[in-house]
Amino acid sequence: MEDCNVNIKVKQIFTEYLEKNGHRKTPERFAILDKIYSIDGHFSIEQLQNSMEDSKFRVSRATIYNTLTLLLDAALVIKHSFDNSSQYEKSYNIQTHHHLICTECGKVKDFKSDDLRKNIEHIRLPRFTMTHYSLYMYGICSDCKRIKTIKRKKQKQKE
Repeated sequence: MEDCNVNIKVKQIFTEYLEKNGHRKTPERFAILDKIYSIDGHFSIEQLQNSMEDSKFRVSRATIYNTLTLLLDAALVIKHSFDNSSQYEKSYNIQTHHHLICTECGKVKDFKSDDLRKNIEHIRLPRFTMTHYSLYMYGICSDCKRIKTIKRKKQKQKE
């Protein structure tokens, strides 16, 4: 039920945004919006385009880029720059979370910490009003750490 209400609300917000800014309300744009709000977590443009292949609408890469630009401006999607790649995620009705990025494999994992969120939100910044924030932590995930350990042990056995 909650997902249904969110989908209705984001369509309403997007419709109002398109009307207010003189953009066309095309079925392809709304199909992209629906697809984005069906994805849990982060996605790249390539992943979004691949997932759109099962849609009844054929959307070009340009349509995806243009629609993402509109959705970013309408505050329905957030763009993240993780190292050398851009990834996106839906932003409406999403709780504040933080990101762990593996510097070996590039995997991004969300994590939530109420203590961290509260501390950041209560920081007083001189002559600045914070509206939102993103926190990225870089390191090595447990899978990559295990692989490195195994490689190191094999290397030592050869010596």
